[in-house]
Amino acid sequence: MNIETTLATLKEQFNLDASSKILVVGLGVTGTAVTRYLDKLGFYYAIVDSRAKPPLMADFIESHPETPVFTGGFHADAFAVASHLIVSPGIALHEIPIQNALARGAVCLSDIDLFACSVNAPIVGITGSNGKSTVTTMVGDMARQAGKKVGVGGNLGVPALDLISSEVELYVLELSSFQLERVSMLNAVASSVLNISADHLDRHADLADYARQKQAIFRGTGWIVINVDDAVVSGMQADYSGRNILTFGLKHPADFTVGTVEGIEQLMYRQQPLMPVSELPLEGGHNVANALAALAIGYAINLPFEPMCIALRKFKSLAHRMQKVAVVNDVTWINDSKATNIGACVAALDGYTRPLILLAGGDAKGADMQELVPTIRNKVKSVVLMGKDAHLIEQAIDGCVPVYRATTIQQAVKIAAGLAQTGDCVLLSPACASIDQFRDYKDRGEQFSRAVLELAS
Repeated sequence: MNIETTLATLKEQFNLDASSKILVVGLGVTGTAVTRYLDKLGFYYAIVDSRAKPPLMADFIESHPETPVFTGGFHADAFAVASHLIVSPGIALHEIPIQNALARGAVCLSDIDLFACSVNAPIVGITGSNGKSTVTTMVGDMARQAGKKVGVGGNLGVPALDLISSEVELYVLELSSFQLERVSMLNAVASSVLNISADHLDRHADLADYARQKQAIFRGTGWIVINVDDAVVSGMQADYSGRNILTFGLKHPADFTVGTVEGIEQLMYRQQPLMPVSELPLEGGHNVANALAALAIGYAINLPFEPMCIALRKFKSLAHRMQKVAVVNDVTWINDSKATNIGACVAALDGYTRPLILLAGGDAKGADMQELVPTIRNKVKSVVLMGKDAHLIEQAIDGCVPVYRATTIQQAVKIAAGLAQTGDCVLLSPACASIDQFRDYKDRGEQFSRAVLELAS
């Protein structure tokens, strides 16, 4: 990061300089990354957090004893004097103090805006309801295999601002709808909306609003990568007739697709076979689409096919995303705890032909559980439900398959073990968020895995 150039860009884009009164809203992982960035630039700022004791507050106060920190609510006085708000993705912009500050003329910007003002290397942006962590990791692995120094993060792993380095030749960012709704500049060299399905409808007005926030990733001049199998995403092409567009898909004609060559199913670029599908070391058919998306993005940024395919052959499932935990008595147990919405669960179920027992439930985030039913009817032999909105899923299923209820994930594993027969797969793919019973989806997946391994022992 060239500090002088960054300061000039921030001044030009956001009228942000040393005299600005900056309020960092939220002291979580993103908020603390913002404070480290502002410290490097020599900016003064204050912090506000609605929580009485944010988990990272003690360390921050110890290292920043003179920085004003307001906790236990969004204090109106803190917002009243702010010229700039840097709002963490987990905080809704419709909070009244934020809206009042914006109405008064305060500038709202994001950590991704700060990041985009500070880097010279090209940026790849990846979003979607499902698969974005997998595709982001795949593209990062492909670029490394091709010999590039890569920074991979954003909504996945390392916050974007902590990735900034003069040595990085390419940044690959996973971006959520919450990040994109407050991004004004990114101009990625290549970007993709992988898919759209109902998610976060407790934060977005409706599915159309959610899709609009995702589409913000395309602002700029770079390549656009489109999933032609997703009707909402495919329809976005019409808005970018003058841009370079690449497509991927399994069901409709696309630049990157699957075809059969001499009896072997292959990943294809148009008429060119790239590698056999059988060499992808991943559970679930939806990961074939993820591999095609990664190949399309890699092609857009001029990565050669050979290292990209080598990276795919070496790829390992992400933790809590279609992760094989164990095979017990010829029953396969899969941890897909990261499936926190309906679309992710449907994609996981669609990837199987063998009999499935589904473990699901949690916080539905306002989604319509009826959308699960056709896939459950076609793919699942029984369902074990838990969590706050288990009753909503049971009502939607309405007896089309047997349903069992559990109060804990350990109990759910025991019930599933009693139902499973030789050759079955037990799939934890909750279709819901985890915050009603667990710290996060990782905690849910870890508890599931421990219970399965105890069963195995």
